Amino acid sequence: MNQLLKWSIENSDATRNDPTASTDPKAERPSGQGLNAEAIQALMGGPSDAELMKQSMAAIESPDVSLDQKLVAFDNLEQLIETVDNANNMQPLGLWTPLKEQLASHEAEMRRMAAWCMGTAVQNNQQSQERLLAVGAIPILVKLALQDPNGQVRRKAVYAISSEVRNYPPALNVLVLELPERLRPSRSLNAGDMEEVDSVIDAIKEASSKNLP
Repeated sequence: MNQLLKWSIENSDATRNDPTASTDPKAERPSGQGLNAEAIQALMGGPSDAELMKQSMAAIESPDVSLDQKLVAFDNLEQLIETVDNANNMQPLGLWTPLKEQLASHEAEMRRMAAWCMGTAVQNNQQSQERLLAVGAIPILVKLALQDPNGQVRRKAVYAISSEVRNYPPALNVLVLELPERLRPSRSLNAGDMEEVDSVIDAIKEASSKNLP
């Protein structure tokens, strides 16, 4: 709290003493003097993003929380892990395994949200791509993409697969091995070549849209 108070006083004095200072409350603060949202939350006693992520997962796993409330918690988690730092914090917080377990939920909406969160976490983020691969989620996502009876679940599973394998060869190699033979490419693919990756993802999408086994 003292740090926040000191920062407020210093910036208030600087503004009063600077005749050119803007009176616009939306004006850009001087570089390096701002406090990020999480620092302010911590100083004010509010929960950090890490705490909110853990609370979301606790609600998702709790048998005492209604489905609607679980979906709200999932939505909150998905928004939190849109930032790379929060996505990478899922491993030290122990969130990857319980997230993977939700792919097997008997509720289609829970499976959909779990796949959606995975796709968000790993998008353009190799550290999280490594974690999804390490927890063994690719075979489950392939099964969901091709066999789940719910179309929204299948679409989110395809999204998660697509995000996972782009620019990450180990995941692409595992994906190819998990695909049924009729969907496997006839040659090795370059994970950094988006046209080649798109070719296999498009094949999965087509099979998914037909709900073929």
